Amino acid sequence: MRFTSEQRLDDGVLERAFTLGEIPGTLWTPGSAPAPLILMAHNNGLPRREPRLVARARQTAAYGYAVAGIDAPGCGDRPRSAADEQARADLRRAMQAGEPVDEIFESFIGPLVEQAVPEWRTTLDALLALPGIGGPVGYSGWTALGIRLAVAEPRIAAVGLFAGGYVPRAQREEARQVTVPLLFLLQWDDEGNPRQRALDLFDAFGTREKTLHANLGGHTGTPWFEVEDGGRFFGRHLK
Repeated sequence: MRFTSEQRLDDGVLERAFTLGEIPGTLWTPGSAPAPLILMAHNNGLPRREPRLVARARQTAAYGYAVAGIDAPGCGDRPRSAADEQARADLRRAMQAGEPVDEIFESFIGPLVEQAVPEWRTTLDALLALPGIGGPVGYSGWTALGIRLAVAEPRIAAVGLFAGGYVPRAQREEARQVTVPLLFLLQWDDEGNPRQRALDLFDAFGTREKTLHANLGGHTGTPWFEVEDGGRFFGRHLK
């Protein structure tokens, strides 16, 4: 892991950009150490430096956590292939037209999850080797990736997921194997994700400790107080 820049923010959080092989990422650490680690994975396609994601990461770090985000293959600063661009365009067109998107979604998002999980596990190895960062580890963000990581990575102790109805079939089946505490955030009027699918997915999770928070509003309208509630959720399981 090579750090390429750093700055101390007004709230005392240290923000550092890094590269790990071809993987670009950002690490936010609080002034206190050691700090539990939260992996914060954005939804497919969003860069890790997107302002609302950075704001969430900074606030979470201010609560006393080390927070890390990386760009998934074909996302953010990572190069996109012509096939990636075409798949994204086909997905957007189908959703805007109200056409079925399941097969497009499967062919695009399924492989992306399979590519992203090994990169996150490699990043986790490197992060836990740094001074001032320790376990246990939490995960917050993209639902499909979070399910796969919670099943594949025994160091994940709790997950907070932003509910999306479109989750690959493989991850819908794997949800039954998730046994760590879960906080599931659902936007009731999400224009891009079927509500009932999200509710069915919540029901499928195998953990005995799962909580659903539903708020009115569209896909990007998650209330800011959910960041505070997320801090309390992770505080119960990581500190």
